[in-house]
Amino acid sequence: MTDWADLTRRASFASHQFLGWIFWDQRAKDNLAALGVPDGLGHYITNRSAPLAIAGPEAVFAAFYTIKREFIQFSLAHATPHIKNWHDVTVARDAAVRAGLEEMTPQIIEPFGALAEDLWKTVDAIPASGRVLFATHKAWPRPTDPLMSAWNALNCIREWRGDSHFGILVNDNIGLVEAGLLHDAWMGYPKEWIPRSRGADDAEIAIGLETLAARGFVTDGVVNEAGVTYRQEVEERTDALCTTVWKHFGEQNTVKLLEILEPVGERYVQHINEIAGENWMPAARPRRR
Repeated sequence: MTDWADLTRRASFASHQFLGWIFWDQRAKDNLAALGVPDGLGHYITNRSAPLAIAGPEAVFAAFYTIKREFIQFSLAHATPHIKNWHDVTVARDAAVRAGLEEMTPQIIEPFGALAEDLWKTVDAIPASGRVLFATHKAWPRPTDPLMSAWNALNCIREWRGDSHFGILVNDNIGLVEAGLLHDAWMGYPKEWIPRSRGADDAEIAIGLETLAARGFVTDGVVNEAGVTYRQEVEERTDALCTTVWKHFGEQNTVKLLEILEPVGERYVQHINEIAGENWMPAARPRRR
């Protein structure tokens, strides 16, 4: 029998590695600057939120969930006066994606692009309700270039997983700082690195730790094994929801995708390491615990 739990976990991880590097890419920042955004500052938030940005920073903050409101406000306030058409932001990002893939892993371009049609069939088949980032990306114009068509479809699927994960956190009443603290401990990251990288300050960290301690997840200011166990359960619940995505895509397609992406995944992580350091994009890295 097909082990869909394993295929889901592997496909999600491989997708994060394949897609996530662009948010730290200098070319993506430069392309945003070429549209008129001064120095391309805030390009992670601006590039990722482009399909939703017209709704304003509060909507983007709500959808991003674990990134501090002030980071969202700064990025969009910095970019908005210079953006005539938000789809131009995505076109500029896609140009950086293609250039990066041609440079890093040209061997995957043709076989990955061949999966575009089935990836979009999957995007169109899975439910959008309650998944705002997924829905806005799904509604965005679809590229005709096979590589970028497939890339954008897989990015929709990545956002579907993210929206689903955040839905679990909302259901469990886990706030943005608490989510980062739990993620840190589960990953084995330096203490408090993830929430601080997303804007949390000392006071917010203290409140987050107190909140988690009241639930039995923190002891003496440190996330304990109960907290790590809970975070593992959240990951498994997310995977369980995402199984439906890869079943729509099909076993043969999913295995083919893994054959394409898994051998080159570390190359994309290396790209992040070279530009930003060895902690960014935790979803693309194996646990260190």
